[in-house]
Amino acid sequence: MLLTIDVGNTHTVLGLFEGEEVIEHWRINTDARRTADEIAVVLQGLVQQSPLLADTDIAGIALCSTVPSVLHEMREMCRRYYGDVPAVIVEPGVKTGVPVRMDNPKEVGSDRIVNALAAIHLYGGPAIVVDFGTATTFDAVSARGEYVGGAIAPGIEISVDALSSRGAQLHKIELVRPRSVIAKNTVEALQSGIIFGFAGQVDGIVERMSRELAPDAADVTVVATGGLAPLVLDEASSIDVFEPWLTLIGLRIIYERNIGGS
Repeated sequence: MLLTIDVGNTHTVLGLFEGEEVIEHWRINTDARRTADEIAVVLQGLVQQSPLLADTDIAGIALCSTVPSVLHEMREMCRRYYGDVPAVIVEPGVKTGVPVRMDNPKEVGSDRIVNALAAIHLYGGPAIVVDFGTATTFDAVSARGEYVGGAIAPGIEISVDALSSRGAQLHKIELVRPRSVIAKNTVEALQSGIIFGFAGQVDGIVERMSRELAPDAADVTVVATGGLAPLVLDEASSIDVFEPWLTLIGLRIIYERNIGGS
């Protein structure tokens, strides 16, 4: 059983693979104050409470992290509690098979490279990955499987928090689709601005990025992922497919490329 861990700024997503299938998954808060021991307790508690995992051992671990302090503790957790288990941490020197065509490749978050790999593996290129997380990221992958660049915008929750903290009469709201774009009350006005505004942002950036990525009008597959993606899936016309486990799938592929599928 392969354990995959995607540590984001807000949430950490964990998934267990049996072969190529995600058979169990969890989402927990990313807490930079957690020690390696605390992470191990949380992880073992999640695994032990699942009825699907009785008498199952973790045979491998693959992880990526955008939070350096958490990455340090994750590394220590693997060493202390899973020292006999092969582990792949996505960082410089790890084989991904994705050439990074950036001014400074080390600036690109490991999760974005993992997403690019998974998108090419599943759907081919050219492709654009839209990841709805703490930030909304747009990653462009060429037909040859190269990571060629992207864009970063404030995420949905960041925008909601900014509105509620800076607007005296604006409060944090439930993010659901309002009855119409032209709202009749403040709550629905905020929902309209957030939901339809972000959908328009996605369509606008994807359209411009597609023209640069494939100027000869070749088909570009637009893949959405991330915990907040379902909020705008039905409103953004440019999204072709939603893959909630895109990062975990990429981690599985990287593990196989570095450990040899053992």
